[in-house]
Amino acid sequence: MSISISNISKSYKKAKALQDISFDVKPGELFGLIGPDGAGKTTLFRVLTTLLIANEGNATVAGFDVVDDYKSIRKNVGYMPGKFSLYQDLTVEENLKFFATIFGTTIEENYDLIKEIYVQIEPFKDRRAGKLSGGMKQKLALCCALIHKPKVLFLDEPTTGVDPVSRKEFWDMLKRLQQKHITILVSTPYMDEAALCDRIALIQDGKILEIDSPEAIVKNYTKQIYNVRANNMYLLINSLKEYEYNHSVYPFGEFVHYTNSRTDFNPENLKVFLESKSLIDIEIKKTVATIEDTFMELAK
Repeated sequence: MSISISNISKSYKKAKALQDISFDVKPGELFGLIGPDGAGKTTLFRVLTTLLIANEGNATVAGFDVVDDYKSIRKNVGYMPGKFSLYQDLTVEENLKFFATIFGTTIEENYDLIKEIYVQIEPFKDRRAGKLSGGMKQKLALCCALIHKPKVLFLDEPTTGVDPVSRKEFWDMLKRLQQKHITILVSTPYMDEAALCDRIALIQDGKILEIDSPEAIVKNYTKQIYNVRANNMYLLINSLKEYEYNHSVYPFGEFVHYTNSRTDFNPENLKVFLESKSLIDIEIKKTVATIEDTFMELAK
């Protein structure tokens, strides 16, 4: 396994950041760690990249123990933290040369690995990193994480705060990197990005809720979900929560995702109830489950 995690726990004083985490990532796999802010994603990344020591459990990365072999791990992994951490007063080219030098290599030696990404920022190679757009900073950080040809790449919420076009470009780049036999562990709070991974682990409050392929996780969701819409979203949510047979209620874009606790649910009965709450333009229709629906159900 490229990454093997066994019963990892980590606490900060009384706060339990990670609770008995265990999973493996296969060589060449694009594995997603999916969960909201504060779920424990960054703490786990810091343990795996040897920046933190777990209170319990053990883990290996690229065949090296995260405690005993930390120097070997640092030579064999690339790490892109959530916050842009390159030298903002250095230019694009200076940052890349600096990181190449740290790992005893050159830009030229591994240029084939970063070429597809670097050509997009090369026109700005003399611009200071701090003056780059969010998408360009992201690409530069990825180049710096790849310049030494790592076996495993850690990306901690790499698309947070980036525009939708740049997000799509970034994930396209990850798919191409995967073809170069690099194992990728990426964390994200965006549920739509989970579908782009080979397998995902849903994490909440430092605990793993489920691990499987995105397709399998959605398939395991058994309840029928309804898209509900009306003229007043706030009143609609509160009214649905008051309904006697509601199982789950939460906003989902322009709709509310609603599930009922009864197997013989009749949407017309719900519509009558909502009309009694002075709601109009009511629409209730079936929809398919998403990874977010599964996460919300498991996190209840």
